Amino acid sequence: MRVSAITSVLSLAGYAAAIGSLGFDLGVQRNSDSACKTSDDYISDFETISGYTNIVRVYASSDCNTLENIIPALKEKDFKLFLGVWATDDTHYAEEKTALSTYLPTIDASYIAGITVGSEALYRGDLSASDLVTRINEVRELVQDIDGYSSTPVGTVDSWEILIDGANSDVITNSDIVFANAFSYWQGQTMANSSYSFFDDIMQALQVIQTTKGSTDITFWVGETGWATDGGSYENADPTVDNAAQFWQESICGIRAWGVNTLVFEAFDESWKPVTSGVSGVETHWGVWTDDGTDPKYSLECTFD
Repeated sequence: MRVSAITSVLSLAGYAAAIGSLGFDLGVQRNSDSACKTSDDYISDFETISGYTNIVRVYASSDCNTLENIIPALKEKDFKLFLGVWATDDTHYAEEKTALSTYLPTIDASYIAGITVGSEALYRGDLSASDLVTRINEVRELVQDIDGYSSTPVGTVDSWEILIDGANSDVITNSDIVFANAFSYWQGQTMANSSYSFFDDIMQALQVIQTTKGSTDITFWVGETGWATDGGSYENADPTVDNAAQFWQESICGIRAWGVNTLVFEAFDESWKPVTSGVSGVETHWGVWTDDGTDPKYSLECTFD
């Protein structure tokens, strides 16, 4: 961890003044039968996590009729949504824009905290920086033409190392909001190094974003972070409940104590996902809650001095 870099960013942003907000990344398929979640399913999800936050993020708008089905739950439970727009491929992207045009007019803009175009599209090489900029601006123009949405922020989500790459600076410049993903687990870190690695990654991203924008007046969140609780180890990173609990306290509570807004990947285990090769089974065990959504796997309380 480069402490000098972190100190300079905190000085620049004034981030220690307030506790960062908490939210959860949310899957859109049911574990019981892999079917798309209904409005009632989202209501149940919101009831489970409402003791900790009223902020969630989804990755796409048209997939599983997500936007259509989640709107009644947002209204009933008074939740805020970071709404994703899947930016690849052309047909999928067109379906996403149709979902925005069709369903955003049916809900007050106050329920939509922001819109993120693409999800690690640069990291995966799905889009060039210039193509992503084009789509961010297209979505912003579309949304601003919807009554009440003229000030809804539009931006993107990508891995922290992509955001600090100067070749992608135009993406930051053209975004109202930027989310940085950082997983110490997927860097193969031991628990002793995990929080140091996480803090350094996020603070590097924040510093570059603010410097590129020439201002601290940009909405920044950790877009994804967390620790798996089961499955195969990745290098020095072991997926256990105890390690996930430690990462929550040291990294998630810690970064929020420094004023950084944080979305945790993810709210619930997703046993509907196929077990992939490599790190066997780990993709199904990132939830803070198990499949049945009863109690959290570990304490989510943070002590902020």
